[in-house]
Amino acid sequence: MGIDKGIDPYTGEYLSSRINHLGNAVYIRLATPLGSWWADTSIGSRLHELARSKDLPRIGVLARQYAAAALQPLLDDGRARSIDVASEQPHDGRCLLLITVVDALGRVATFQHPVRVA
Repeated sequence: MGIDKGIDPYTGEYLSSRINHLGNAVYIRLATPLGSWWADTSIGSRLHELARSKDLPRIGVLARQYAAAALQPLLDDGRARSIDVASEQPHDGRCLLLITVVDALGRVATFQHPVRVA
């Protein structure tokens, strides 16, 4: 049993279940616009910038790059051993990031994070 309530990446709402993985850390770093969090302006990503972009193949590349940069601190501080970011583009106004994280204890968790595009 984990200590934190999970955050639903589609709604941003707390879930009733507790988590024992880095899901909340992943969500906060991806969903927060870079530089806007009061507690630490280095936390966040540039993914919000893609909402004004057309749903082109290059958006998947940018989304992966922005996500990898935002999640790098989890590797730097030792909470994660590895992070892999992939993307799917169903061309329906969103790019879906698929993130696989191996935490410091070797546990593997996969997360989905939707990114809105025009």
